[in-house]
Amino acid sequence: MEKIKVVVIGGGTGLSTVLRGLKHYPFDITAIVTVSDDGGSSGRLRDDYDIPPPGDIRNVIAALSDTEPLLEQMFQYRFSNSQDLGGHSLGNLMITALADITGDFSSAITQMCKILKVHGRVIPAANRKVNLHAEMVDGSIINGESKIPTSNKKINRVFLVPEDVKPLPDAISAIEGADIILIGPGSLYTSIIPNLLVKEIGEKVASAKARKIYICNLMTQKGETLLYQASDHVKAIYEHVGKRFLDAILVNSNDFPSPIKENYREQDAEPVKVNEDELKKFGLEIIKKDIATIQNGAVRHEAKAIAEWLFDYSIKYKK
Repeated sequence: MEKIKVVVIGGGTGLSTVLRGLKHYPFDITAIVTVSDDGGSSGRLRDDYDIPPPGDIRNVIAALSDTEPLLEQMFQYRFSNSQDLGGHSLGNLMITALADITGDFSSAITQMCKILKVHGRVIPAANRKVNLHAEMVDGSIINGESKIPTSNKKINRVFLVPEDVKPLPDAISAIEGADIILIGPGSLYTSIIPNLLVKEIGEKVASAKARKIYICNLMTQKGETLLYQASDHVKAIYEHVGKRFLDAILVNSNDFPSPIKENYREQDAEPVKVNEDELKKFGLEIIKKDIATIQNGAVRHEAKAIAEWLFDYSIKYKK
């Protein structure tokens, strides 16, 4: 059977979670990963070596790797008892070292993928350092991805500096050849939309022949999507890309226990409401599935459930 070509676009833990499930199915996977992080270990290495931040890339490589658990554990190891190395993960340092040796960030990722036997390809949304800024509803500008969610202001739009950043040719060819394009899950304004702000990526995704599906977030996020319903997520994506282009939205069908919802309420977060009437106005196919799990009191997407659903869905779609 010919592998189904799936492009997954996003960043953060949401992207890594979904990819951990997909790698066990006959998918030809390409992950296009956001590179706008400017905090923590990634931010320090980004500024010291003038490269895109390696953190989200590292997590995606780990998620798609097929190597000994101990080797993956080492790759994800974070130093803590050192003033100089404190906060850095070994994987971030390895990617940075390879970028310095090869002179190219994307080449470093390719080599690291070979070392860790990665299923598929991992491609940064841009091969250079970019900064994410937000214009808030009150007109103020917040500079830097890490500062946006903590500003306690409502976001009007986000934008990249420089705005004319170019994607890698491999990212464009993967989008053009895809059967399915998955967008999300992840922080809407700081993990998902930044990829689509790379102009050619946004344009190619919008015009691609592939079935384009948004995996909706399970919970709202303080500082980004407070009180957002499912249609608000879609609307924000459309406003930043400049056109409607999604074919379907995957949403969670089950409710969460009251204690879990109460814990999130204390963090100014709640389950994302699926307002079907508004979603239908966008002409979207609404796919409801039990795709959530609870881990250590936190709501997460269930990787295996999403992968099983996508496999069945893609076979029907290909027919």
